[in-house]
Amino acid sequence: MKIAIVKLSAMGDIIHAMVALQYIKDKNPSLHIDWIVEQGFAKVLEGNPHIDNILPVNLKAIKKDKKEIFSQIKRVKAYAKNNYDMVIDAQGLLKSAITAKFLGKNRAGFSKDSIREGVASYFYNMKVDIAYDANTIDRNAKVMSEPLGIKITSRMILEKEPFLYYLEAKEIEEYLSVKKKNVVFVIGSTWESRNYPKEKFAEISNALEENILITWGSDKEKSRAEWIAKHSKFATVLPKINVNALKAVIAKSDLLIGNDTGPTHMAWGLNIPSITIFGPTPVNRVYETPINKVVKSNSEVNHYKLNKNDFSIQEIEADEIIDIAKGLLQ
Repeated sequence: MKIAIVKLSAMGDIIHAMVALQYIKDKNPSLHIDWIVEQGFAKVLEGNPHIDNILPVNLKAIKKDKKEIFSQIKRVKAYAKNNYDMVIDAQGLLKSAITAKFLGKNRAGFSKDSIREGVASYFYNMKVDIAYDANTIDRNAKVMSEPLGIKITSRMILEKEPFLYYLEAKEIEEYLSVKKKNVVFVIGSTWESRNYPKEKFAEISNALEENILITWGSDKEKSRAEWIAKHSKFATVLPKINVNALKAVIAKSDLLIGNDTGPTHMAWGLNIPSITIFGPTPVNRVYETPINKVVKSNSEVNHYKLNKNDFSIQEIEADEIIDIAKGLLQ
């Protein structure tokens, strides 16, 4: 049996969906799985033994050039020649539903009341019901497994094997310490209101007195990282690294502290201790475990309409994070 999974973006959402693969393949080892993904996130999936083919698209290019839609349709139709027995849209957006339609006739996805863009559900033959405000990881696991007659429980997810894979990255080895614990800071995100203040990151760094490694993905984040390093005795700004090296440095760290964003969620996927800091987004995007902790501001979050102007993350005291971090580093 050949299936195609449509999960286009973003990094964190892709990671939260990937956890289902190990259970799907365990129940059906002969299953052929291809994954359709935005090309900018394809490397997150690389190395996963449960995926047979990573098939990139560039639907984001259509926003800049409307004519690009024709080349993207042509690309997806070429993928459809793989003759999939089932296509699972784990995204639940109109663009992913249309992509699924081009890929095959037997399509599964979220029901109308389970997603924000309810019209997408009309493209599916099989529809999966789960509350829109349910845990994000549970939602992904259910939509990917239920159409295949597989049930993934919360306990199974809590007992997961690491599922992000990487090649050795020599470029990060010189930054890792053998004398101190290695703590990765993820200081950026897509919204400014999701960013924990740089002053408090510096405070955490000085309090922990460990080898702090700061990742960044843009010039703005690099400037923020350099400010933190300048105001901390223990922090080092990592060079610009690719996704493989990012996975490698997180996998070799003792703790990750970061905003609610893709690289932070990598720690969970690698079974590395982490603290995810939440402001305007809901904590049920993640699983809280004995080693994966969350800290949330006091603001209330509406799952159906997130408030990008909620800067309550700035009110979280650094001491709260420091206490948790010291406990995880013991």
